[in-house]
Amino acid sequence: MLVSPANAHARLERAVPAAGSAVRASPPQLKLWFTERLEPAFSKVQVFDRNGKQVDKGNPEVDRADAKLLQVSLPTLAPGTYRVKWRVLSVDTHVSKGDFTFNVVAP
Repeated sequence: MLVSPANAHARLERAVPAAGSAVRASPPQLKLWFTERLEPAFSKVQVFDRNGKQVDKGNPEVDRADAKLLQVSLPTLAPGTYRVKWRVLSVDTHVSKGDFTFNVVAP
């Protein structure tokens, strides 16, 4: 009997702020944890406002201590809805991508 290798893809495990969440204060960073280790040179995340303007600081990086964590710095975000778009390459060479929104609400 032959066993085929599993096609493991990096799936989004959790995010801070969480997908679909409402936060009272602007977060300093967006953090995404995946189920597989990521290739830093080929993994990115971007945050957009409701008008489609990119609002993150343009510095996405895979954490050196935790290769499953992708993060990007954020400026102070005004109240509103923000869309997160990510595309990652796991160390097993599979590409995954996705998006979600979160809301910043006035305190």
